[in-house]
Amino acid sequence: MPEKLIELKDISKSFRSPGGTVWALSDIDMSIPKGSFVSIIGPSGCGKSTIFNIICGLLRPDKGTVEIEGRDVTGKRGMVSYMPQKDLLFPWRTILDNVIVGPEIKGIKRSEAKRRAKELFGVFGLEGFENSYPSMLSGGMRQRAALLRTILCDHPIMLLDEPFGGLDAMTRRHMQRWLLEIWERFERSVLFITHDIEEAIYLSDKIYVLTERPATIGLTLDIDLPRPRRPEVVTDARFIEYKRQLLAAL
Repeated sequence: MPEKLIELKDISKSFRSPGGTVWALSDIDMSIPKGSFVSIIGPSGCGKSTIFNIICGLLRPDKGTVEIEGRDVTGKRGMVSYMPQKDLLFPWRTILDNVIVGPEIKGIKRSEAKRRAKELFGVFGLEGFENSYPSMLSGGMRQRAALLRTILCDHPIMLLDEPFGGLDAMTRRHMQRWLLEIWERFERSVLFITHDIEEAIYLSDKIYVLTERPATIGLTLDIDLPRPRRPEVVTDARFIEYKRQLLAAL
């Protein structure tokens, strides 16, 4: 059985509103095995991003714990790499200066951080754009830069919150294939939020389906499709059956 890298145990979270207490999450249990790609899908507003904020330590749950390799890290920051929905690149910094933000915060010398980053620009399809500014890049290239920044934070766990949601269909398919190549190359564990069922199946080893708020786990689905994943896998009978199960659970 794969080693569990991160576990959410009995997580519940509420927020105060003018109308009273609103429960976002109720008794959430998740596990992300080391080196795996796990996706979360569910209705809009059901609490997917709240789960990420709890894992990052930006929010504390009302109940439950977050464990990494068996250690309680609930409320602790700096334990994971987090790529939000928008690339959030600083418009006044070059792409090279943008992607080294994580190492800079860690206290790594700028010269060393830049050296490490430059070695990966070709891998991320950004070679020749080191001194460009975000406004000069396409949406797909900006997302590559944001993911390179996430990789350079150098944590074994990456949280990706709908990174391709704003891209057109063709660019999105290309980015999905590219993301799998990057995931396999760098051997990180990924927790991925998406609204796209086919994207979740194509990318993942396991999918958690959240219910309406207060969100609980409505379905946990293991994806048994061969890797590396080829684009034509979407026509496989197993792929179509997984899609049927997910649609029924939503």
